[in-house]
Amino acid sequence: PGSENPSKVQPLSVREFFARFPNDDACLEHVMKVRYGLRHPCNRCLNLSTFHRLANRPAYSCAHCGHHVYPCAGTIFQDSRTPLQVWFYAIYLFVTTRHGVSGKELQRTLGVTYKTAWRIGQQIRDLMAKADGFEMLQGHVEVDEAYVGGHRPGKRGRGAAGKTIVLGMKERDGKLVTEVIPDVKKATLREAVTRTVEPGSTVSTDELYSYGLLTPDGYKHGAVKHGAGEWAYYDYRHDATHHTNHVESFWNLFK
Repeated sequence: PGSENPSKVQPLSVREFFARFPNDDACLEHVMKVRYGLRHPCNRCLNLSTFHRLANRPAYSCAHCGHHVYPCAGTIFQDSRTPLQVWFYAIYLFVTTRHGVSGKELQRTLGVTYKTAWRIGQQIRDLMAKADGFEMLQGHVEVDEAYVGGHRPGKRGRGAAGKTIVLGMKERDGKLVTEVIPDVKKATLREAVTRTVEPGSTVSTDELYSYGLLTPDGYKHGAVKHGAGEWAYYDYRHDATHHTNHVESFWNLFK
């Protein structure tokens, strides 16, 4: 009923869940697609590359340089001996069960020991609690905007008519925050960045003039000049490599 599911998103049935995630390989590919995409800018060679699954290893390899990406690194799945499909099904139970899931329920349903069930449940609960809160981005943050909307004739990208502007701020090896903004004027970008990114952080953007506001506000700002064919450069002043590959990879997935 609509009153019980206000988002109008119908949850998967158990049969649909196992059809979508029949084994660990399908689960690993899903993690790769969600976190990075099977085609995204490589962290090592910086090429927009296709990534292929490696045999006998939970990793994907860059078609250009062979760099390995481990999709589960830095997640609750890292170094776990519990099969990915079991993790996925536990998450499915938390999402579809309104009254919560106890350790004993997980033990019976997943067919694991109580110790394993308790650990899985606790880590999922911790993630759900973190998702409900907000902490400012810090460290090295990439900032970029995207223009979203249906196809229209005429100008594309910046200045295109009828598009919604979405600002993305991605913490390297961390969280990503997006928000709809009315324009890319200096005051708009400054307000969004200073509200979301901790002062003192290193910030990488492209060459849009409005981003020049960041250095006076206490950020270590660097801009890559995409219009001149520059996609990355090393900043000796701040000991940082500036590029916006991670947030651009998100736009590729999002669009």
